[in-house]
Amino acid sequence: MRDVLAERRHQLILRALRSGGPAAVTDLSEQLGVSPATIRRDLVRLEEEGLLTRVHGGAVMDEGDQPFAEVAEVRVAEKDAIAAKAASLIEDGQSVLLDIGTTAYRLARQLRGRRLTVITSNLVVYEELADDEGIELVLLGGMVRREYRSLVGFLTEDNLRQLHADWVFLGTSGIRPGGQVMDTTVVEVPVKRAMIASGDQVVLLADAAKFPGTGMARVCGPEELDVVVTDAVPAAAAGTRGALEEAGVRVVVA
Repeated sequence: MRDVLAERRHQLILRALRSGGPAAVTDLSEQLGVSPATIRRDLVRLEEEGLLTRVHGGAVMDEGDQPFAEVAEVRVAEKDAIAAKAASLIEDGQSVLLDIGTTAYRLARQLRGRRLTVITSNLVVYEELADDEGIELVLLGGMVRREYRSLVGFLTEDNLRQLHADWVFLGTSGIRPGGQVMDTTVVEVPVKRAMIASGDQVVLLADAAKFPGTGMARVCGPEELDVVVTDAVPAAAAGTRGALEEAGVRVVVA
């Protein structure tokens, strides 16, 4: 019975980290109704299995390759608030480049019925807008990553070098205290960098859990961003917001 209970705790711990970002041992202990010592043992086991990383006082999720369908269920209301605010930045007739990921997909839903050109390597964005005749839809080429619903590789990057957009909307797995934009999926980073080079205005879409979030690969520094749209900047990330604003980035809270 103890093994079954431990497995259930492990599932709940991973779910909490996935939906809320980094978590402290004390918080997990209260949520699950077990001792901090039990949580620490659980975190050791989950780290051994490669499912999370222990940090001082708690743990963060190793989300490197979470399937799209799984991430799509997390923080939907927050993503929709960010998407609505981001959509309000765009004027009819403009061109928009949408990154991979679930927040970009929520933004695509906000663009239905608009007169726009949308460029994307996000297959779910393509599926969302394919029947909207008011939108000129450009799907980038590349290698299909089926579970993550994206196109990557040198063909995608080469396509981007031939295109230009008024707006680029990027997703991220984390923003470091100095304003560095990170990603957990290394293969996506060159595509994101090519997107940044292809746009006039670069907007980062980041919910509160992305401060600091996760990620081992650097996408860009704050100097390459124009706007960050978020649902909230946690009090602990005030320094991050300061670093972004010092670099000239406008932080918009939905």
